[in-house]
Amino acid sequence: MNCYLEHANITVNDLDEAIKFFTTIFPHFKVRGRGESDHGTWSKKWLHLGTDEIYIALEEVSLEDEGNRRPYRDRGINHIGFVVDDVDAVINKLRAAGYRDGIAVEPHPHRKRAYFHDNDGNEYEFVQYLSDNPAERNDYS
Repeated sequence: MNCYLEHANITVNDLDEAIKFFTTIFPHFKVRGRGESDHGTWSKKWLHLGTDEIYIALEEVSLEDEGNRRPYRDRGINHIGFVVDDVDAVINKLRAAGYRDGIAVEPHPHRKRAYFHDNDGNEYEFVQYLSDNPAERNDYS
């Protein structure tokens, strides 16, 4: 199976400061998309910074840290994303090996995704692109 590391999803204190940090290192990185996600009792601002092929998914801290790290709410790495040829095969292999599904995803016309946790609770995203067109692959609508 062909696969490669596509992105890391990281929660930070300040999106603008994170943009400054990463574009200092990688001046060719551009904001690919941005928005705000509503999770009922809390919301967060997010953006994807990188190229058409690779990026860093940045999310801004939404609540004060209460001690035990909560992915997607507290600072730190939330998940790491890999591009794969066949996401259904990945799903079947991981489920058969006893690994548990991560967050559910909405269907998208140009990509299929699945999230899984390892035995340490780390989350991984696996994405299969159904288009070679960067505008379609990186559509955030």
